[in-house]
Amino acid sequence: MAQAEFSLQEKDKKRLIKDRLVRLAVTSGGVGVLAALILIFVYLAMVIIPLFSDAEIKTNQAIRATHIETPLAISVDDYAQLAFVLTQSGEIQYLSMDDPTKPAVYTQQIVQKPVAFSQSAPGLGWYGFVDGQGKANLFKPEFNATLRENTRPPEVIELDTSMDLTLSTPQDPVTQFVFAASTPLPTVVWQMQSGEVKARWQVASSLGTSPTTIDFTFSSGFNTPQQMLLTPDGETLYLRDGSELIVLKKTARKFAVREVVDLTQGDKKHSVRTIDLLAGAYSLLVTHNDGRVSQWFDTLQEEKRTLTHIRDFKLASELKYLLPDSHRKGFYSFYTNGTLQSHYTTSEKLVLFKRAYHQAPAIAAMSNNERYLITWQNNALNVAEVDNAYPEISLSSLWQEVWYEGYPEPEFVWQSTSASDNFEAKFSLVPIAFGTIKAAMFAMLFSVPLAVLGAIYTAYFMSPRMRRVVKPSIELMEALPTVIIGFLAGLWFAPIVEDHLITIVVMLFVLPLSTMIMGGLWALIPQPLRNRLPNGWHALVLMPVILVLIGLGVWISPTIEQTFFGGDMRLFLTEHGIGYDQRNALVVGLAMGFAVIPTIFTIAEDAIFSVPKHLSDGSLALGATPWQTLIYVVLLTASPGIFSAIMMGLGRAVGETMIVLMATGNTPLMDWNILEGLRSLSATIAVELPESEVGSSHYRLLFLAALILFVFTFAVNALAEWVRQRLRDKYRAL
Repeated sequence: MAQAEFSLQEKDKKRLIKDRLVRLAVTSGGVGVLAALILIFVYLAMVIIPLFSDAEIKTNQAIRATHIETPLAISVDDYAQLAFVLTQSGEIQYLSMDDPTKPAVYTQQIVQKPVAFSQSAPGLGWYGFVDGQGKANLFKPEFNATLRENTRPPEVIELDTSMDLTLSTPQDPVTQFVFAASTPLPTVVWQMQSGEVKARWQVASSLGTSPTTIDFTFSSGFNTPQQMLLTPDGETLYLRDGSELIVLKKTARKFAVREVVDLTQGDKKHSVRTIDLLAGAYSLLVTHNDGRVSQWFDTLQEEKRTLTHIRDFKLASELKYLLPDSHRKGFYSFYTNGTLQSHYTTSEKLVLFKRAYHQAPAIAAMSNNERYLITWQNNALNVAEVDNAYPEISLSSLWQEVWYEGYPEPEFVWQSTSASDNFEAKFSLVPIAFGTIKAAMFAMLFSVPLAVLGAIYTAYFMSPRMRRVVKPSIELMEALPTVIIGFLAGLWFAPIVEDHLITIVVMLFVLPLSTMIMGGLWALIPQPLRNRLPNGWHALVLMPVILVLIGLGVWISPTIEQTFFGGDMRLFLTEHGIGYDQRNALVVGLAMGFAVIPTIFTIAEDAIFSVPKHLSDGSLALGATPWQTLIYVVLLTASPGIFSAIMMGLGRAVGETMIVLMATGNTPLMDWNILEGLRSLSATIAVELPESEVGSSHYRLLFLAALILFVFTFAVNALAEWVRQRLRDKYRAL
């Protein structure tokens, strides 16, 4: 007896050790999963957070350079090793930034005694002098040296053109001029002391002959411009007279007035101080005397291009001047007290605000890579290092409509790349988030009724023998790789839908209605005949009916298309403003619904089948019909599992990648039209992440898209679990 008790105690100790080991393993696994989720979230957040950080500027001690006369323009190379100054005497001097107090490492006299100076639009690097004889010299300084041995010295590239650049005579010198250095066909517009405004440009001749030079003299009404701007292509000229702006377009042999714009918009308090071209030369920045800065660019209105006021930046009246970025759509603003601000026009984001100087510099310029800001003040040069990596990103630009250059109105746009050098990336997350929701919605619209109703029939009505065949078959569908489903949907099923669109539409309406009608007709069949079919085998009767209906739909569809849609449904839809893409949301909904059905069906069927038998038997014993028992007992008890199944299917649909990638046109459209394509978050990540530059705005935004997907699926699963527990507690007493 004692030996038996000892044996039991020994087994209890072993069982206790095993229980503790298993508990430790399960707990460790759960904690590990939570830790992994937290680490994923932290990693994604660490990649994303820099997007919303402000710019930083690190100013260095100003270096005195008393041997240099006051410059007209300055610039610095991409490594802050070499700078140049263009002096009022027409000379260019290259200075080593290691010690600008030393003599210039390279000098060149461009012209003697210049009377006018001009420079091109931001980022192009062209400058121009006009000497006392009226001859223009257009040139581009290059940084070729790093101040090391065996390197090429800096050089000044003159514009290679056959056009005569003699603009005036010494008796009537040039007072201001602008140019477009479009090699080898430049355009120059200038004003002389007499007030007369002229233009000269070259046009290509046919048959390989020399270009033709066009001279044009503006009428006397244009003799008082305070400021002139010319776009780099030489096609658009802006003449500002006070607060009035004259926009002229180049035609075959003249500049013609396109429109005259009141830049104050009728409010004289907003009188204009100056205008500048933004990088790319599509936009104008207008500085008003009250400190306000407004942005204007051309929009298409009533099939005509019109210079349109887009947005305002309310700056202080102490604003002295603006400096547009070299390539991006931002600008720096310098104030008389030395404050420096930087705004990005598209996102309307204030990215920098700092008291960087004691007073506003006399001249400022950006390096070509926009990493260095060089200024000149009181015979001293200062080079500041700027860290402004993500000015175009803000919460408003990601989630609100933005008015981009060239667009007729504010829109949600996702367009990360383009072939144009002046392209501005457009990063609105709304179109791809909308595409994700659209794809998931149509997939759920197709899959939820089939999966849930199929689960109800399989678990409650179907015979055990048939269930043992049907349930594993549907579960086997989940093993099919989604890349195969997407491949078949995009390359095989989408053309079928396109060629037989009317048939698909007819089937979507006919099959559900016919199934319900068949159910009603079945109830009219005499009971003795119905009893001949074993209980739970009714689906076999429906199968031939469905096949017949499909054949009937295929046969009658051409007649319907000819009668109601003029013989071509796609053409009919197009004529009525409804677009059609071969790879559309209908194809995605059917294909992704096919992939989601097994998930929803399996969980829902298990939940319904697991309802205790005594509950349904008790309901039937009390006189309830099978349908009443199903609705008021079985479904209520299984509702937590059914809801969880639907939520799991939704999470699967939202996170699906390959089907959406291969079965849609991947066009980020904002349209609920089921016959047009879409672009989802997951597909965008899959397509664009391998091509994005590590650390760029594009790269980090794709991680933000991943975080949105992660948070959404986590929230859906958490909500499903919470609702499941609430419903389980509510119906536990049944």
